[in-house]
This record gives sequence, C-alpha cells and structure tokens, in this order.
Amino acid sequence: GDEAGATLSGRYDSYEGVIVDPRSLPSDGSTFKKSLMASIAQWRRERKHCIWLKLPIENVNLVEAAVAAGFRYHHAEPAYLMLTLWLPDGPGTLPPNASHQVGVGAFVLNDKNEILAVQEKNGPLKGTGVWKMPTGLTNQGEDIFDGAIREVKGDHQVDARFLEVVGFRQGHQVAFDKSDLFFLCILRPTSTEIVAQESEIAAAKWMPISEFRAQPIFNQRPTMLKMLEICLARVEGRCKGFGFDPIHPDSLNPNSYFYYNQVDFAGEQGQTKL
Repeated sequence: GDEAGATLSGRYDSYEGVIVDPRSLPSDGSTFKKSLMASIAQWRRERKHCIWLKLPIENVNLVEAAVAAGFRYHHAEPAYLMLTLWLPDGPGTLPPNASHQVGVGAFVLNDKNEILAVQEKNGPLKGTGVWKMPTGLTNQGEDIFDGAIREVKGDHQVDARFLEVVGFRQGHQVAFDKSDLFFLCILRPTSTEIVAQESEIAAAKWMPISEFRAQPIFNQRPTMLKMLEICLARVEGRCKGFGFDPIHPDSLNPNSYFYYNQVDFAGEQGQTKL
C-alpha cells in the first residue's frame, strides 16, 4: 500500500535471503525510503541474510536511497541494476557476479589443407596484415560448440561441423577486470565459399597451412604458436581432443553438455571423425 512504512513485497530463497519483487516498488522516492527502512527492520527480526533489490531502469531515482540504506551494487544489465544488502554481522558470503567471459577460436581446415584465415577490422591486430583463426565471444546461454559454429557462419558465411575442443586458456584482468576462458575448437567446413562480414572482418580466405604458419607473428606470440601446433597435431592424429555428449535426465539444465576425451574413454570407436 501507499501508507508510510509499508513493507516491500518479496519472496524468500533457500539461503535465508529475500528477493524483493520489482513490481512492488513505489515510484516515489520518499515512500520507497520509508518502506525500505520498515522492510529492513522486519528482515532483521526474521534473521534474514541477504536482500536482493533489483531496480529496473525506470526506478533509477531509487538508487540513492537504497545506497544510503546500506545497499551495494552487485551487477548491472541494460534494463536493471541489482543491489544487495548483507544483514548479519561479519563478512558476507554472497555469490559474486559473473567472473569470466567465454571466448572461442575456430581452427577450420578444408580438404586441401587450407585454413580459414581472417584479418580483423577491429581489435589489437587491426591493420597489421596478420592472418588469424576466427575468434569471438559466446553469447549468454550459448554452448561452446554453437558459439564456434556461429562465429564461422556469421562472419564468413562458411558452414562448419564442430569436432572437438583441443585445449583452453584462462586469462585474467581482461574485459572489465573479469577473467577470460578461451576454448580452441576444431571444425570441418561443409561449404567452401567465403563471404566476409564487412562490419567485423577486413578480409577472409582459405590459406595453405604452410603459408599461415610462416607468418612472423608466430615467432612473437608463443601462445598463438602453441595453439596452432596443437591443432595440427590433432589433425595429424598425434593427439586427441575433447568431444562432447549431451547430459539429459538428471541435469538441472536440460541442455547441458559434457566435454571429455572420448577416444581414451571409449577406445577408437568413440573417436570424433576428422
């Protein structure tokens, strides 16, 4: 209701927390402040731990009162800001905001031993003349293999079949001080014509692997060289990567995938065909 000090609506989670219903927020700042103070007193009496306050962007005027009441920023998305308040004494045990972004690199080799090579229109290699594998970030809710397929299809209009993850790299202090997981994937093309997406890619072509490997950049960037060598070793049968299987009935997420070395686990019959 609108009377002073009416408590905010919300639901309790399984961790002694309270998730405030954004639809219950009064639009008026002074009304919100009174309701918030009454609510905090109530939650303290109930010995609740964490209060999650999601403020839709149209409620931006309420941020100042929430911060004054002790709330702190947890994370932001385009349409809302999430704030939290830890009520018990001592350090909080809140789950942090997402700590990593996930990138993919696509090693795409055709039947002529040519690699799909691109020159970036943006990024650190822009204007250097360096040819590299297609790379990009996965979207929220997108699987690693789908992200690799989309990057190859979206930027170059090449259809490809995902085969394996051959390795991954973890980096830190990357974007917005977050960490970064980069999964190196091997794909086989199922179409040959390249149509480069001009907004993202300066140039793209099928390049003989020997010519690609001969670029001076590989002498300057040992990580890039190691990744290329692992891909070539996989193609030549000198090592095995990680295929994937869907995990269904007992998983919380019905579309979950588990990546593992199927060859060592199942023998040669489990091998992903290159």
